[in-house]
Amino acid sequence: MGIYSAGVDVGSTQTKAVVLGADRRMVGRALIDTGANVVVAAENAFRAALADAGLAEGDVGWVVGTGYGRYRVTFGDSQVTEISCHARGAAHMFPTTRSVLDMGGQDTKAILVNERGEVLDFCMNDKCAAGTGRFLGAAAAALDIPLGELGPTALRAERPVKISTTCTVFAESEVLAWLGRGKKIEDILMGVHHSIATRSVALLRRVGVVNEITFTGGVTRNRAMVAVLEKMLATSLNVSEDSHFMGALGASLVAMDHLEGRHAATATAGGR
Repeated sequence: MGIYSAGVDVGSTQTKAVVLGADRRMVGRALIDTGANVVVAAENAFRAALADAGLAEGDVGWVVGTGYGRYRVTFGDSQVTEISCHARGAAHMFPTTRSVLDMGGQDTKAILVNERGEVLDFCMNDKCAAGTGRFLGAAAAALDIPLGELGPTALRAERPVKISTTCTVFAESEVLAWLGRGKKIEDILMGVHHSIATRSVALLRRVGVVNEITFTGGVTRNRAMVAVLEKMLATSLNVSEDSHFMGALGASLVAMDHLEGRHAATATAGGR
């Protein structure tokens, strides 16, 4: 039987799971909405990733939980912070990365890493969700636009407005106020993207912007956010179709480290 590990990243809005083989390649993954029951979300994501890999639960030797709901991964063997997991996953996927920007539903983190994916420094938005995916969600709700259409719509902007609020609670009011002044939806949305990106770049600069920069988290799927960040940072960002799974990938790598260490110890003991 092969050696498999898994990572389950329980986020505020979505839960991700990744299963790795001994060669540290993804053999299964899953993404579901977290919903109200965090425990069930973790279990369902893990089972879906197992099904994607064609494996049974007993085939996985170690499971690491991460994310804000990591302690609710009741079937997990250990828990690791999402900061460490995003750093580890980013360095694995993009080996020369040194800065990581993780933008999720309820917070944004800037992380400085070394060549092994170890965290050297980090900082995250405090008190407010103004620089996070939740801010985008508030704008989407105010304009009655699906989240998936925010990026493409914003990219059509010609004269972005300036969003001054730093509070998600008041974001909807400001968006509607601009709409009432006759501003185009695309210009309002680009203003929202600029507001979020400005706060995110400030976080990166606090820990030090070192190329290469890897963008992780659910907002990586938003093409407008990627474009705005790249313009502000004057560099290309490392983004892949698996960037949404970076935390779960990092957790599964930590799990594989444990398994390999255990197997090495067993082999050493057997050779005595």
